[in-house]
Amino acid sequence: MEKDRVNIQRVIIIGGSAGSLEVLLEVLPQLKHDLKIPIILVMHRKATAESTLVNLLSSRTSICLKEAEEKEHIRNNCIYLAPADYHLLFEDDLSFSLDYSEKINYSRPSIDVSFESAAEVFKDNLVAILLSGANSDGTNGLREVQQRGGLSIVQDPATAEVSFMPRSAVDAKVADKTIAVTELANFINQL
Repeated sequence: MEKDRVNIQRVIIIGGSAGSLEVLLEVLPQLKHDLKIPIILVMHRKATAESTLVNLLSSRTSICLKEAEEKEHIRNNCIYLAPADYHLLFEDDLSFSLDYSEKINYSRPSIDVSFESAAEVFKDNLVAILLSGANSDGTNGLREVQQRGGLSIVQDPATAEVSFMPRSAVDAKVADKTIAVTELANFINQL
């Protein structure tokens, strides 16, 4: 496991809110089981300690899927879910940090907070993907991803169940690429 951690070449972080769970349930089964990169999911969700979401998402993939834990080091070939009611941050030693500061865009975890923290640590090795949602969370984070050399991807608003979030990013010109849900798994597998 230590070997996986030090050889991380690229990281994918995916943020979403209303309508994004359906996207993940479609995409996760299509991902290669030997994906050589970590994926971090930052989803707006209820502030409960239940593991229902982890169980649901785990049932759709053979890839390791778990909630991120404080000071846990990021590993390749694992999907991490930001815990409910915590902002998910990243440390220089490639570990997670959980933060309970105020909500941003009415959300904790905030997609902006996680995208900005990931951009600071991973720079041009980061791919940030923004999915369906009902507020503008993620737009400022994608701007930071771009400024630090990362790749910012936005779900095509026309394919989003709730288009406000991806539309906000497109309108702010912080999307390097828009992608339809049907193309998302293939895009990730090619990375």
